Amino acid sequence: MAGLFNGTKKHVATYTEPAVTEISSILQGGYHHPLLRQWQNERQLTKSSLIYPLFITDNENEMSAIDSLPKQNRWGVNKVVPYVESLVAKGLKAVILFGVPLAEGSKDPYGTSADDPNGPVILTIKALRKACPDLFIICDVCMCEYTSHGHCGILREDGSIIREESVRRLAAIAVNYAKAGAHCVAPSDMVDGRVLAIKRGLIDAGLAHKCMLMSYSAKFSGNLYGPFRDAAGSAPSFGDRKCYQLPPGGRGLARRAIIRDLEEGTDAIIVKPSTFYLDIISDAKELAKDVPICTYQVSGEYAMLHAAAEKGVVDLKTIAFEAAYGCLRAGATLIISYFTPDFLDWLDEL
Repeated sequence: MAGLFNGTKKHVATYTEPAVTEISSILQGGYHHPLLRQWQNERQLTKSSLIYPLFITDNENEMSAIDSLPKQNRWGVNKVVPYVESLVAKGLKAVILFGVPLAEGSKDPYGTSADDPNGPVILTIKALRKACPDLFIICDVCMCEYTSHGHCGILREDGSIIREESVRRLAAIAVNYAKAGAHCVAPSDMVDGRVLAIKRGLIDAGLAHKCMLMSYSAKFSGNLYGPFRDAAGSAPSFGDRKCYQLPPGGRGLARRAIIRDLEEGTDAIIVKPSTFYLDIISDAKELAKDVPICTYQVSGEYAMLHAAAEKGVVDLKTIAFEAAYGCLRAGATLIISYFTPDFLDWLDEL
């Protein structure tokens, strides 16, 4: 071998172990590429993760912008169907419907119009089932959009909710949505005992095997619902909802409500709002390990991100993804988001 080198010593490269750096401290090789950064996400944001909220009015041909909720509209059934078809073509998998009765006399103390067979929600369920047979249709179950007082149940003279009457009415609404073809009913009222009443109602109607019950188990009162109330016309005519929606600091109450709803038969949990309540999403994942966890990025959160983007404080697309991944990291597997139409396009660009 020495002859091959003509008697001269050839330089050979050697590797010297660094004196200080530990192997486990070199992490950047695992996320230096855009694809690797996606792989580092414990939960991937997919089109199947997203649920799009839709506001349906009793004017069948309406399409009107909601000023406080950027890029969102109130829809009549004749207008919403082609719009949803266009989103399904992009990969939309699920919607959640909110009724917005506008006709004079459509609201009363009992929310009678909520499950009117000729009302906006039931007509839209049937139209979407026909036009988009693979679309998963969720119906929000509440009374605030339909009551003359704007509260989520039937009231006593002093303004407090009559629990027994309210849960019977909520159960009837949920069952009628299921009969119309809803794949899922989602009670958002937070009145005690409504999950049990709805589950029993679905069983008695022979529908429990084909209608999911997804409860807003941890819905907090607060200051993030303003644009939604503009959209749905659901602001209370007096008082507030602090006695039946959770106080913002009530983590223990939220945990108890989640456990209670699981015991009463819910098939999935919703935490609402999302960004300021990531600890509650994490708690829900811990307490309800075996059911889907959903969170609702509510109207105020969505509007704030748009406002920040308009001021140049953030990039809208980047911050929308960041907010969504915060929810997924915390434990959510589903997100109700007004950004859904944007995400359908953005996810195709990844």
